[in-house]
Amino acid sequence: MDDINRIAGIVQSIGFQCIRCGACCSAVEKDSNLVMVTPAEIRQIMDLSGFPWQEIAEPYPEKIEDEEGNSFTIGWCIRRNNENCRFLDDGACSIYQNRPWICRTYPFILSGERVQTFPCPGLGSEISWQDAMAIAKNLLDRKKAECADEENVRTVLKEYKIPPGSFVVIDSDGMKITPR
Repeated sequence: MDDINRIAGIVQSIGFQCIRCGACCSAVEKDSNLVMVTPAEIRQIMDLSGFPWQEIAEPYPEKIEDEEGNSFTIGWCIRRNNENCRFLDDGACSIYQNRPWICRTYPFILSGERVQTFPCPGLGSEISWQDAMAIAKNLLDRKKAECADEENVRTVLKEYKIPPGSFVVIDSDGMKITPR
């Protein structure tokens, strides 16, 4: 059985139906709704929403310090307002058609070859084969995109030197200096 059918079979056996509760878009504990996004996803949201980068994304909150005392983080996450996703509007996603990979596949994730789930009240509900296949395709596409993004970040880490005294975000596009 090929990967997409195997994954769709697992998704269908688990079951899922989004009940539009918004729990995944709201913090139930610190950073529980942290949505990692790539530069390509941010640009796609910019095109759709008209918002500038700074209104869509913020640096990933985990900072790393190098041996020279400079700090950096790897990647971006969707900006949050009052611990809710910036795009949660009246209990619905205002960018639903162009939401990031992590949102398209939630509550499922591929960990190696294993399909795992995050807590979600929609789990256990009946799901059609067509919808299970769509989630499986998104999971595989997400995995491929994340692998490509990680490889680009590794390249950037090798090629760039952090300017002294700065805080930077390193992503697949390069290095961006941000306020501390």
